[in-house]
Amino acid sequence: MEELDGGTEVAAAAAAAAEKSRFRKVCVFCGSSVGRKKCYQDAAVELGTELVSRKVDLVYGGGSVGLMGLISQAVHNGGGHVLGIIPRTLMHKELTGETVGEVKIVAGMHQRKAEMSLYSDAFIALPGGYGTLEELLEVISWAQLGIHRKPVGLLNVDGYYDSLLALIDSAVDEGFIKPLQRHLFVSAPNAKELVQKLEEYVPAEDGVAAKLRWEMVQVGYNSSLQAEIAR
Repeated sequence: MEELDGGTEVAAAAAAAAEKSRFRKVCVFCGSSVGRKKCYQDAAVELGTELVSRKVDLVYGGGSVGLMGLISQAVHNGGGHVLGIIPRTLMHKELTGETVGEVKIVAGMHQRKAEMSLYSDAFIALPGGYGTLEELLEVISWAQLGIHRKPVGLLNVDGYYDSLLALIDSAVDEGFIKPLQRHLFVSAPNAKELVQKLEEYVPAEDGVAAKLRWEMVQVGYNSSLQAEIAR
């Protein structure tokens, strides 16, 4: 009986270790709409549940609508901490009804993105529109320039990002993106697989992109923010 109990304890310890994450907070970019397919909504909830299972807190754009609202509610309901960062000018559009967690109001979009980067250990993009694409490509560009070394993941729900991935592959073929830099981000069709890839991610080193000193020129960027993003 003691052997059985010991085996059970070992199994429980192994399961707990498997759920332990290298990240404290993950930033999720996603749409302020839910999209036309239910699978997008399901993916937002599944990602929130996956983060909670690994005891990872959420940083996001602060909205209570669309996929933003679904993932923030999922993390909050699971007992995780939620930090939403939203520009004052978007509050009337992206905040409707009751908010969850902590909401930080900032001056504008540049400060929003910089602070989301400051507080996060990794980035994930769910399906979304122009804003989500812009946020995703900016953090990939920052990785290319050596501004950060944080993992970036693309949750390719039901092939939503297939066309974007094909475009990036084409840019590699045409000589606009170096082959090694194609691996500045990872992608997967479901939350569990994607988060595991992020856990295992090792930054690509091409020996060319120098470590840059991030020089802030926008109003509202303070010295601690500069230091964190340049780290």
